[in-house]
Amino acid sequence: MSYAEKDLKEWPKEIHSEFEKDYFKKLQAFLEKERASGAAIFPDEKNTFCAFQKTSYKDVKVVILGQDPYHKRGQAHGLSFSVPKGVKRPPSLTNIYKELSALELRMDGSLLDWAEQGVFLLNSVLTVREAEAASHRNKGWERFTDLVLKSLNKSSQPVVYLLWGSYAQKKAFFLDNKDHLVLEAPHPSPLSAYRGFLGCGHFKKANDYLRKNGLEPIKWV
Repeated sequence: MSYAEKDLKEWPKEIHSEFEKDYFKKLQAFLEKERASGAAIFPDEKNTFCAFQKTSYKDVKVVILGQDPYHKRGQAHGLSFSVPKGVKRPPSLTNIYKELSALELRMDGSLLDWAEQGVFLLNSVLTVREAEAASHRNKGWERFTDLVLKSLNKSSQPVVYLLWGSYAQKKAFFLDNKDHLVLEAPHPSPLSAYRGFLGCGHFKKANDYLRKNGLEPIKWV
């Protein structure tokens, strides 16, 4: 069993089968070549599938979809929008906390507690080269993570999708399960947060939907 398969042991077999497909083997070869060249690749290899390790398929209540991992050293650890404990909050995460009115309550930038409650913090692309945003796009990760989202779309348990920004919102077309809720807003980046992300009320709406369906709400703060 490969390292990736161990990470995804609590996810459906249809996702595991992707590792044997040609596109994923090419992706793995690309990553091996990147590392062999001496390039720093984030997050660390052990954390590439951290989102899957921390939130099992059956426990997913909310999906927050990001684009790429943070590309500055020390920031990425495999959970979208999150940084390891002790690392300064990036601007987008600061705006997420502003929307929660939690700037003084959540001093730390780690969202691990969310993941452990069933918030699947997935990036569409799972790796990046240091200081080169989007450097690993169109290498195969998008095909893999789209399959993951399509698999979640089939879940019988209600799921709330928080799609922030046009990139994430493009995924909405195959999220058509009527038992799920899709919420869209501008990206929390400083460039767009004031165009509708701040004040969107997504965290309350997500919890209201979970309660309505008999599920424990997320403790966001």
